[in-house]
Amino acid sequence: MRHWGHGERAKGDAATPEEAPGAGERLLVRTLVRYGVRLRCTVAAVCGALGLVSAGEAGTAPAATGLLLPAFLACGLCLRSLRRPLPLAPRGALDAAFVLLIGLSQPFLGDGADLTVEAILGIAVITFQHEWATRPAVGLALAGLGAAAGALGDVLSSPGHGPEAAPLVAMLVEVSLSRAALGIVRSRAGAADRSAASRAASRREADVAAARRASEREYLATLHDTAAATLLMVSQGDGRDWSWLPMRARQDLEALSTLPGFETENVDLAALLGCVPQGGGPAGVRLESRVDGPLTIPSGPGLAIFNGVREAVTNVARHSGVRDAELRAWREGGGVVVELSDAGRGFVPEAVAARRRGLSGSVVGRMRTVGGSVSIASRPGAGTLVRWRWPDGPRDVRTPDIDGASGARQAEGAAESPPRSATGSPPTAVVRFLRGQLLHGAQLAALMISLVAQFGMSLGQLTANQGVYRPAWAQTAAYVCLVAVAAVAAFHLLRGRRIPPVVRRSGVSAVLAVSAVCAFTLAPDRLTGAQDWAFGLLGWHALYLLADRPVRTFAAFLGAHVGINLLVVLLAGAPTVARSAAMGVATVSDIGFQLSVGVLVGLFHGMASTAGAEAARAEELRTRERLHEETQRDHRERYRALTATTVPLLVGLGHGTLSPHDKAVRLRCGVEAARLRRLFAEGDAVSDPLLNELRACVEVTERQGVTVSLAVRGRPGEVPVEVRRELVDPVAVVLGRTRSTARVTVVWTSRAVHVSVVGEDDDGGCDPTEVARARGRAADAEVTVVRTTRGSDVWVTAGWQRPVRVRELTPT
Repeated sequence: MRHWGHGERAKGDAATPEEAPGAGERLLVRTLVRYGVRLRCTVAAVCGALGLVSAGEAGTAPAATGLLLPAFLACGLCLRSLRRPLPLAPRGALDAAFVLLIGLSQPFLGDGADLTVEAILGIAVITFQHEWATRPAVGLALAGLGAAAGALGDVLSSPGHGPEAAPLVAMLVEVSLSRAALGIVRSRAGAADRSAASRAASRREADVAAARRASEREYLATLHDTAAATLLMVSQGDGRDWSWLPMRARQDLEALSTLPGFETENVDLAALLGCVPQGGGPAGVRLESRVDGPLTIPSGPGLAIFNGVREAVTNVARHSGVRDAELRAWREGGGVVVELSDAGRGFVPEAVAARRRGLSGSVVGRMRTVGGSVSIASRPGAGTLVRWRWPDGPRDVRTPDIDGASGARQAEGAAESPPRSATGSPPTAVVRFLRGQLLHGAQLAALMISLVAQFGMSLGQLTANQGVYRPAWAQTAAYVCLVAVAAVAAFHLLRGRRIPPVVRRSGVSAVLAVSAVCAFTLAPDRLTGAQDWAFGLLGWHALYLLADRPVRTFAAFLGAHVGINLLVVLLAGAPTVARSAAMGVATVSDIGFQLSVGVLVGLFHGMASTAGAEAARAEELRTRERLHEETQRDHRERYRALTATTVPLLVGLGHGTLSPHDKAVRLRCGVEAARLRRLFAEGDAVSDPLLNELRACVEVTERQGVTVSLAVRGRPGEVPVEVRRELVDPVAVVLGRTRSTARVTVVWTSRAVHVSVVGEDDDGGCDPTEVARARGRAADAEVTVVRTTRGSDVWVTAGWQRPVRVRELTPT
């Protein structure tokens, strides 16, 4: 079992989705855990080795080794636990044993033992806050145990004297600063995660909406190619040979009931094209195929091309006047090209009405959705050539719009393409934002540590040791200079801005100058000691100035800072072994720790990319799940809407319970064909949607040989889509049952709209089911329907009154 104390959440502490940390914060905690363990073990090994050198000179090496070796073993087990996590209790016991053994070893480490123990325990109590980032109580308890172990070591190394207060206070400050710095960085990471999640949610909603619209267009195209075409042919009484009809009706039902998928596998387009039906109805097409296979492409484009070719072949059978066509397909570059040509009567593509859905929806629309293109070359008497082209890779499709729509509609179609997979590189903006927030948090934490250390510790050192500086005013001026650098940096950071490059360069130069002044105005044997207030402070100032720069820049500054102090020491002569060990411990505990923090900050750059990729993968899964749920629901709703009318007709035609020779059946098919055409027109971007849907129904009726006149009176207004459906449906019923002449009138007033149709019921009566269904739907939509019959003549009027606003009822 993995435990949250090692970067994972322990059993029983599972967070709710609302409380769960984001990818950036999770990765930050995991990185801090590894950073803390490795830093503590490194400092313990280096400082412990220096302590053993001092113990060798004092003759206490065996006792010191007996205590330090188990401590080093505990460190090794902690390092191993990064790969194979330990349960919480053994992990806490190892950390507790480590600090106790370090504290007990102080009496045996010889000269400088207090510095060695303070350095190891100081790093330990700091890193415990990182190692136990999600369990602050454990980290604070181990810090308290570390302070107690240091006090115990003081008492054992100096019998009769109490523990020194200064190291204990320093540890308390270090623990507080470590916990506060951790809180600052985690809060920035959490804020970045929440912001990224909010943006991702917005993108997800947009992607799902676009995919739902694309799925709806595909469904309508399928409905056009299957049920609408079949019912229209039956309503026209197209020939006497209906042997093909049952199989066609059953195939239509299967196509409409199949849930659309979002597969990403490849398909062989050559195999698909070999299954293209050669026309529908009694007039088939002899299709000569020349396909250079295999043609492996993604399933989306492959199915779009297959369905488009199928519809184009149907158009050849119904409109070209010939029975021969040629189908060719080949690979070109990284994509494929498919051509269907015939030598029929041809047509003018630009003259095709927007309400004709075969080319615009089934052929062109499908390819536009998957990122491909379709070109249609035809003219009267010269045949037709339709070319499908799908490139291997994204492209800006500029397909000629053969249905008369504007360029804006093409752009809308491109924008509504299904969302691309997020398994690739994470969004650059997300990574950049997360990286910026992490670095800004690190800069704020470094600034806080700098100010607390400067005013809480260094100021006391400076004022208490004025007599040892030569001259004292130089050290005071250096101190004031650091305060000025911090103030300028805080002015930018606290406003959420980056430190300008000129300010950063000036600040780093000033900090290096302070290092030189402080080193050369203090006796060499006092450097890194209690009188040297600047040695352990300057690195923190440089860190908030250089946090957003490469780590090597910060390491170069620390090297220059240590080099200046080392130069001063060497100019005064070679130091003793004990003095060298003490300076080494101070360098490791101060500069080494600062360098390790700089390395940790440098990891934020790569951490942001990793967190962005992890968030992108999680977001893709959420998008796919949401898309699957929404499309399933949409499909059920669409199919449910067809179960009352279209599906029963297809079932009856497919299983022989309804005969296409029956005039009443043909009239029902005409009504359903008109309804489906109205459905196709529902999503058109036109100025008068109601008139557009009425024209779609009229067009179906005119294809039955009926003469229809359409008149509009008044100024068109806005009508909700639900109301339009109920206004047009009674008209579609009458038009579908008329076989002679009909007249449709639309009358607009300031507060109402009325749609009426006068026709002849060719069946000598009206289907009671249709009347009841229409009245029920009209009542729901607040649409009034009045039907008047006189013999075979029918007059139906549907009206809708606009709701009266409250303001209109208020007397003036």
